[in-house]
Amino acid sequence: MATHRVPLVLLACGSFNPITNQHMRLFELAKDHMQRTGQYQVVGGIVSPVSDGYGKQGLVLAEHRIAMAKLALQSSSWVNVDEWESRQPDWTETVVTMRYHYGRILKEFVQSVGTHIDSSGNGTPFPGPAPQLKLLCGADLLDTFKVPGLWLDDHVEELVRDFGLVAVSRGGLQPERAVHESDMLSHHRRNVFLVREWVRNETSATEVRRALRRRLSVKYLVPDPVIEYIHQHNLYTEDSEKTNEGTALRPLIKQAQQPVESLDD
Repeated sequence: MATHRVPLVLLACGSFNPITNQHMRLFELAKDHMQRTGQYQVVGGIVSPVSDGYGKQGLVLAEHRIAMAKLALQSSSWVNVDEWESRQPDWTETVVTMRYHYGRILKEFVQSVGTHIDSSGNGTPFPGPAPQLKLLCGADLLDTFKVPGLWLDDHVEELVRDFGLVAVSRGGLQPERAVHESDMLSHHRRNVFLVREWVRNETSATEVRRALRRRLSVKYLVPDPVIEYIHQHNLYTEDSEKTNEGTALRPLIKQAQQPVESLDD
């Protein structure tokens, strides 16, 4: 076991449309797994809802998704909602969001620990490991790396090489196969952490929205304050599901506009 555990922050990006109990459960599963390695001490979690520019069908306004996420996480002592990504006028690449948060985390870390004065009187950074930031996701994200035009190869490389992934598997997904079939993921295998959820939970935001449109109960799938907020603002109706209907996802459009050399295999 390492003498000094690495401070670790987990970042989850996504629509959170709406946030569900399963979204929050991912953080707890990942925290347990990473701390059991003996290498990390999870010190924080960040929920980063995507901006309205993402263009996904049925995506309600970011102000609502932010509000619901904050209500859902009221009881958490270590996971917080961050609005930076949601406030961007255009969809922001995941790796860009991670760069932003890592820069902020490093700045806060340096400010909190200050400097260490050695015997010669020189000021040096405080001894001990610097914090790390890893992307927390469902194991299905690994398969999206293979979708043509959805990710830039150099972004995936940076994401896995410089930050790392904590992928929680559920259902019949086989994330091990996704890692095996990808030369890049295999090369950085030590920075890809696969977490298995043995208690099956197939809750999805898509199914929650479908139930709400049909005026069915979603109690115990999402927190009660979120249900109250949804009803108060009349969210997730047949009309709201038509938002962005027929519109291509912004990542597919934006990535296609990158220079050709960036899209080479």
